[in-house]
Amino acid sequence: MQRRRDLYRDALVVIARRYGDDDLSLASVAREIATSRRQLQRAFAEAGGTSFSRELQRVRMARAAQLLLDGSLPVQDVAAAVGYRQAAQFAKVFRRHQGVPPSSFRRGAGQLAA
Repeated sequence: MQRRRDLYRDALVVIARRYGDDDLSLASVAREIATSRRQLQRAFAEAGGTSFSRELQRVRMARAAQLLLDGSLPVQDVAAAVGYRQAAQFAKVFRRHQGVPPSSFRRGAGQLAA
């Protein structure tokens, strides 16, 4: 079990560093930390109680929310910064995650600060 916890922790470091890469995948992270895809899947399930894709999405959406609250980047640039090639795909995932589209999230945050 310790090996899986170590793999999980190592993978989280890679995700935190590379979340903005639009080609980040389970396979590329597994290669980077010198393990198999299957072992990494097991590490996420057993040590993290999640999956690689859910964790990557969680990290990307958290960073996107920070960037949107900053307000200096257009939504399309925020999408690219967190690893989405298509702003529409980003908006769809963001809406599912936050309950509102990115532009509404940004406006709502501005109203909260007022």
